[in-house]
Amino acid sequence: MNIALIHDWIIELGGAEKCLQAFHQLYPQAHLYTLLYKASSLQTLGFEPAHTEASFLQRPGVIKKYRSYLPLFPYAIEQFDLSDYDLVLSSSHCAAKGVLTNSQQLHICYCHTPVRYAWDLTHQYLRENDLQRGIKATLAKAVLHYLRIWDVGASPRVDFFIANSHYTAARIWRSYRRESEVIYPPVNVERYNVPGKKAEYFLFVSRLVRYKRADLVVAAFTRLGLPLLVVGDGPEKACCQNLAGPNVEFLGYRDADELVALMSGARALVFAAHEDFGIVPVEAQAAGTPVIAYGQGGATETVIDANGRNWDQATGVFFLDQSVDSLVQAVKDFLQYEDKFNSEVLRRNARRFSQARFKAEINSFVRDRYEMFKGAKGSS
Repeated sequence: MNIALIHDWIIELGGAEKCLQAFHQLYPQAHLYTLLYKASSLQTLGFEPAHTEASFLQRPGVIKKYRSYLPLFPYAIEQFDLSDYDLVLSSSHCAAKGVLTNSQQLHICYCHTPVRYAWDLTHQYLRENDLQRGIKATLAKAVLHYLRIWDVGASPRVDFFIANSHYTAARIWRSYRRESEVIYPPVNVERYNVPGKKAEYFLFVSRLVRYKRADLVVAAFTRLGLPLLVVGDGPEKACCQNLAGPNVEFLGYRDADELVALMSGARALVFAAHEDFGIVPVEAQAAGTPVIAYGQGGATETVIDANGRNWDQATGVFFLDQSVDSLVQAVKDFLQYEDKFNSEVLRRNARRFSQARFKAEINSFVRDRYEMFKGAKGSS
């Protein structure tokens, strides 16, 4: 197969980019198309610029404020000419799935999420950015309305959807009325194979953007007075620092080796986002570290809640409301259970999400659907 890979953008590296990296390792000859990229991020993923094509948005000024150019993303993704490829594999959380193909090509989309701020989080996004009244609010609402119309119109361009969780599969059905197969993302669980000696701190690891709810975690631990290490950077850092007591330490970005050590030494990882999947809680479990997680979304598929009796399965504790009071109570519950968690049970649960499993499932899905597609074309 002559394969093209499509990804929305390659700026900050997160879970979606780990999936893209695995696609590249599976299909190293595939050409990559993306709206725009940072050269350093592209290099980290192992792609060569010579085998990568960016859109007309690939300009230094745009890269710095790329989210401001959202209204141009649908138009930009449609400008790629992919007519030379047999199969298009898109990795999409925004516009990538809307790339144009023809009737002789198979398009498989690995969907990380339908566009959050256009669907589930629209009103939250408008509220948090003070875009409920006025001219700017009217323009923002019009852009999101246009994006929803385009997004629904683009979904039939995909022949087969793969969802990164059952939660995402339900959202794909809600947004596009399309069925999808669930293949969980890859997690480098082998890197965390040997648990470290536990220290006194709790750990929060994330980009410091609003929906990750670092503010909630910082406020809760400031009230509790327990030591918290915050790994990550982003626009919410100053707000979180203003909320933090002396027991909260901000470490900024940490490389992979440092993160392994921090994850292994933590008493628990705290995960407060409503995510479609969430790789970080799986990494914590691979390190033998329990998780205190918001009990909605993808976390319910990766973390097994402790009920006081299921220590042969339990890997964490849930809180059911994104509030300081709810998280504080969950931490208190964890402290009662802390000595009951079994590191081998945690690591066993994490191995369900290994990189090798992901690659095997993706390759099998792609091969099966491509043979099916070619067979149908041959018989028509």
